[in-house]
Amino acid sequence: MDLQGRIHVVAPTQEHTHTIILLHGRDSNASEFASEFFESQASNDQTLLEIFPTFKWVFPAAKPRMSARFQVEMSQWFDMWDVEKHVERLELQKEGLEESRSFINDVIQKEIISIPVDRIILGGISQGCATAAATSLIDGKHKLGGFIGFSSWMPFVAHTPVPHHTIPVFLAHCKDDQMVPVENGRDLRQDLERRGLIVTWKEYEDGGHWINEPQGVDDVVEFLQTVAVGH
Repeated sequence: MDLQGRIHVVAPTQEHTHTIILLHGRDSNASEFASEFFESQASNDQTLLEIFPTFKWVFPAAKPRMSARFQVEMSQWFDMWDVEKHVERLELQKEGLEESRSFINDVIQKEIISIPVDRIILGGISQGCATAAATSLIDGKHKLGGFIGFSSWMPFVAHTPVPHHTIPVFLAHCKDDQMVPVENGRDLRQDLERRGLIVTWKEYEDGGHWINEPQGVDDVVEFLQTVAVGH
């Protein structure tokens, strides 16, 4: 698959040790997500870019897809009828999700050329997290170093097999998220745990459909540091 023009990369400022691949949400894009993501600060006022100078950050971009509900093209990893009630009209999700999973696996394969697979961490926010979870946590091709996800859910839960291997998982969700209810995130956590995955789960009182600051960023830092030490 041609990756040209569909990846936004933020290179490490020191010798490359790890790669993090993060997927944006619906109706967003790679560069916008990267810009906003690196504005979030930990309690020491540093961003994740500053805290992890040896990390390469890869932000893939979803293709424009026609929305069956709104009858317009929008940037989305797969079409869906209702983000809040993600199980409605599941037939709309299948084609885009399968194509996006293939694309993300190609992105991972490209990174494996330059770095061991267990030093690659995949994740995302909202629909991007759901796509990443379906790619790596459920019947994933690669045993990655870890997974981080925010404000999300699991698509096709009832139809997905038990994963061949497990990786460390970090999930976070804010209780005041008005786009994806925190209950959806709790369901994702429980589903992954039923499949034998070890999930670090964090809930926050506020932060909306985003990453809580600064505690949420601190928690991501702690998780990534733990994963990095192991690899």
